[in-house]
Amino acid sequence: MKKWKNGSSPPRERNCGNDSDIMNLIENITHVAQTLRRNKVRSFLTMLGVIIGVMSLIIIVSVGAGAQSLIINQIKNIGSNLIGVLPGKADPDGPPASVMGVVITTLTNADIRALVSPDYPAIVAATSYVKGVDTITNNEQKIDTTFTGVSANLPEVEDTGVAAGRFFSAEEEAGMARVAVIGSEVAEKIFSDADPLGRKIKIKKVNFTIIGVMKKRGSASFQNQDNQIYVPVTTAQKLLLGIDYVSFARLKIVTPDQVDPAMDYARRILRERHRIDNPSDDDFDVRSMASGLAAITAITNALKFFLAAVGGVALIVGGIGIMNIMLAAVRERTREIGLRKAVGAKNRQIIEQFLLETVMITFIGGLLGIILGALISFAVSRVAIGLGYKWDFSISLGAIFLGCSVSIIIGLASGILPARRASRLDPIEALRYE
Repeated sequence: MKKWKNGSSPPRERNCGNDSDIMNLIENITHVAQTLRRNKVRSFLTMLGVIIGVMSLIIIVSVGAGAQSLIINQIKNIGSNLIGVLPGKADPDGPPASVMGVVITTLTNADIRALVSPDYPAIVAATSYVKGVDTITNNEQKIDTTFTGVSANLPEVEDTGVAAGRFFSAEEEAGMARVAVIGSEVAEKIFSDADPLGRKIKIKKVNFTIIGVMKKRGSASFQNQDNQIYVPVTTAQKLLLGIDYVSFARLKIVTPDQVDPAMDYARRILRERHRIDNPSDDDFDVRSMASGLAAITAITNALKFFLAAVGGVALIVGGIGIMNIMLAAVRERTREIGLRKAVGAKNRQIIEQFLLETVMITFIGGLLGIILGALISFAVSRVAIGLGYKWDFSISLGAIFLGCSVSIIIGLASGILPARRASRLDPIEALRYE
């Protein structure tokens, strides 16, 4: 029997009338496995594009799901029985205008105070917010952080409290008192192990007395809550920022089932105060946390789909690379193809051989890509969790199925042209090929 250059025997060709499809398939698989083993480096480089493409797809889907869980967990940390009030008219299905960086001055602290009334007990507390950034100083210590003007009801609205000292009172808020409650990280950075209560800090050249240190809260509302400084909203407006409006507000509702009626009540009161007759002329936006969660979920789902499509492009590029290499392999293995056809191999069997080879290459590449993608995604989740974020590690079965199926489809698609070219070779001319 004629030996190949590497010393192995060519695959046996049987008469089609006696061979079963299963035997042909087994012979082709054995032959393809031998070919891949003989050309390990080329086989690996051939499947590298698929490995990278599938790995990218898995990472994108997993990290996208983790990022989505981070955003959702941030919102859930705020509470499901809260209503957000923002200045400016907004599309119900789109983001509020104020979160797009537009400064809108139509909402005041008096508007928010008017929403808390004994006549409507479903709204149990409310707080306004204004924010600024400054270098906070204490003698020789300086840190850059955010200061937030809030109402005295902040601990009740956000279900938090102080670890030491106290929060400022409604009387101090009304009197524009120069008092501050600092986060635990601020206390550690400025005062180290010393007791900060009663000490002074300077914000925008205004001295404030520290009366409390907040409990550790971690990240919420996309901010590190332990790196915050809270002052009365009136003090922040008049002494620090020179404004008479608020950036947004939150209302705490007695129970989640009262959220929708409370939203209707808030809209009615604000329209009365702003003298608005037509709801289409609203200069404010009232939203529940549930509606905000649904909108953000829809946005992040669309973003995940877009990123997955980008990963699919990498897979297509990998498939084109496989096609080019397989076309070169047809030329390189011309004599082998001629020998197979000379001993009775049919065109269909030649096509099956090359298609099977590309499918095996892409399938193995897909499996390696899934494993690497899962490992990298897990590493990303551990890093995020280590940084204090509530990041859920998730590898969906859908993503694994998609990676495997897409790699096989690309293998079939990229192998058709080389397989057909190989099957059309004339056996006599092929045997003469050098």
